[in-house]
Amino acid sequence: MSALEKALQHSKKKRIDECEIIFVKKNITTVRITDSEIAEIKQNYDESFGIRLIHEKKIATIQTTKKEEIENSVDLAFSTISNLKSREFWKGLPETAQNTNLKGTYDDKLENISGSNSMDIAQSMINSANSNKINTITGSLNIVSELFEIENSNGLHFNDKSTYISGIINAESEQGILPVSGIGHANCRTLSNFSAEQIGQDAKKMCIESINPKKINSDVYSIIFEPYSVGELLAFVVGSNFNFKTFSEKKSCFSNNFEDKIAVEDFNLTDDPHIPEGIGTKSVDDEGMTTRKNSLVEKGVFKNTFSNLFDSYKEDKESTGNAARLSSLMGRSSEPIPISAPHNLKIDSGKSSQEDMIKDTKYGLLIGRLWYTYAVNPIKGDFSCTARSGIRIIENGEIKGPGKSVRIVHNLPIMLKNISEIGNNQQNVIQWASLPSITPSIKAENIKVNSI
Repeated sequence: MSALEKALQHSKKKRIDECEIIFVKKNITTVRITDSEIAEIKQNYDESFGIRLIHEKKIATIQTTKKEEIENSVDLAFSTISNLKSREFWKGLPETAQNTNLKGTYDDKLENISGSNSMDIAQSMINSANSNKINTITGSLNIVSELFEIENSNGLHFNDKSTYISGIINAESEQGILPVSGIGHANCRTLSNFSAEQIGQDAKKMCIESINPKKINSDVYSIIFEPYSVGELLAFVVGSNFNFKTFSEKKSCFSNNFEDKIAVEDFNLTDDPHIPEGIGTKSVDDEGMTTRKNSLVEKGVFKNTFSNLFDSYKEDKESTGNAARLSSLMGRSSEPIPISAPHNLKIDSGKSSQEDMIKDTKYGLLIGRLWYTYAVNPIKGDFSCTARSGIRIIENGEIKGPGKSVRIVHNLPIMLKNISEIGNNQQNVIQWASLPSITPSIKAENIKVNSI
């Protein structure tokens, strides 16, 4: 008998109304790059369980790594029930999970990859970033394979095998008037779609093109955000506004704009859990609900939010299949309390190449990388971010050279209505320990920047 079955049987003997148990088995390989060489390789194996009990509409949880003590964990969690508040809105855990085989979510080559092959991939990242203009290369390669299982007392039983690979290179140069850097990144779910060489080349290109930057005057510019910087905005500024809990509590900057036009007509934002190679792609969410494509913004109009069971029940609504038990790296965890989160935030591609976007810009900036991005006033949509290396100055449709750091303090609703072009260069992007996204470059007008 499995540990999951033992937990369910034990909860039934104790006449607990509902029991949900999660099991996650992960194999994580990390290759760390320091001082332009491989510094270490780590291979971690982890197994853990998460238990959620619902009794008399009270919810108790516990997490453990001890399979042999799973029944004691149920007892320990249940012992806290009497002290908890009843959640009268709770309607029950799901009964069935409809699994669909999705392309580009599992690769046995990644699951069985050796340490030496992992190091070869990391070395390719380093080699492609090397240049006599680059002083230091840092970064990492992370490969994750996981088994995720969920069972509950209502009869649901689901298991899923997944793989993930992510690489990042930071190339630094001290050859000019001040130190500059460039970033290259890639992430996907199968080895054949991962290009180690491209990561290094992108980092090298951004770094070298950032050498000897000029001061950027504080002024109002057209800004072309490249995919990595758009991903930063999606993860730390945009995404939370479409969380149903945030929306219903009037904490979203769009809480009063449901079914209103909040962006230009060409802007479409979708949570797509079925796209091949997406870091968040899955057929079933982390509570056992079937996932579905969810249009959050359609032709500029705010159409939908995302939510899990608890947050939906609280407002007498239905889950959109967005329960997430997020891992600190990639994939899922055994966290017993799921949050609401998008799977893959995707901005639809436009018609413009990035080169054409530059040609159409009279006075602007091209920004490849953002730092310190956060909401200053989430309810109004105000946010702040800093652009450092990877800034190019655009004048009369041409890149004139690199620019020094600038700070942007802007407003999300205003920015979305001032998007002038959307690129055709979609990329998978994931910031460290944040939301995965799939996005092209975006050009927005009338953005004030402050020189640092």
